[in-house]
Amino acid sequence: MAANVQNVIMLVGDSLTQRGWEPGGFALLLAERYVRKLDVINRGLAGYQTDWAIPVCEQIFAKQHEQHQVPKVNLLTIWYGANDAAPAPNTRHVPRDRYKANLCHLIQMVKLPTSAYYSPETRIILITPPPVNTKQWGKPESPRVFETTRSYAEAVKEVGEKENVPVADIWTQIFDGAGRSEEGCKRYLIDGLHLNSDGYNIVFNAIVDIVERVYPELDTTESQYGVKMQNVFVPWDQVDLQNPRPSLLVRRKSRM
Repeated sequence: MAANVQNVIMLVGDSLTQRGWEPGGFALLLAERYVRKLDVINRGLAGYQTDWAIPVCEQIFAKQHEQHQVPKVNLLTIWYGANDAAPAPNTRHVPRDRYKANLCHLIQMVKLPTSAYYSPETRIILITPPPVNTKQWGKPESPRVFETTRSYAEAVKEVGEKENVPVADIWTQIFDGAGRSEEGCKRYLIDGLHLNSDGYNIVFNAIVDIVERVYPELDTTESQYGVKMQNVFVPWDQVDLQNPRPSLLVRRKSRM
């Protein structure tokens, strides 16, 4: 069993998050960027939507009285909507207003001091669903509608404004990169719905941009103020060769 040494980035969402470990995926890119600083926990569940996300997050988020026993979640990404936007009578469809309410609920689980899951150290980023290319998707048993997904992406931005949470607007960035053409989105999609490495690179860069602007305490890069986050354990050339054990203790300052 791993000891509680290193804090984490937690990713919750649907298949777009679950696939984040694939080559070029955003989870893989985050893990590389935060190596020795934060671990990445992927809780993406393919096919899930926000109605189902709430009872799942009630189990994967630590309650306040449990948080001293487990790694702290320094950064939480919430990325749903691709399935919520599936048109009724698809069993995964969630009406737009309820989708927004569900996203608000997930945020408030973490941000409200009265919540059993309140975690003041946790920074949150919402991610919009990407555009769909309905011609590329071509699955009549599980249809998607381009304009509906656009509407759900707008809903995420509305929630972000209401809850004061930054939003990675993946829908707009991919659509702009596609020349504002639905068919052009195939440049970023493997099947009309799921992202390829170029699409995930947009997600990764959008998260990094938000961290740099909004959550600089989680930034890993050099700036005029120096390195934002330290490695949990010192670099090898800082180990005291005469008395190594004290210099090999966890740097508590690095664990927000």
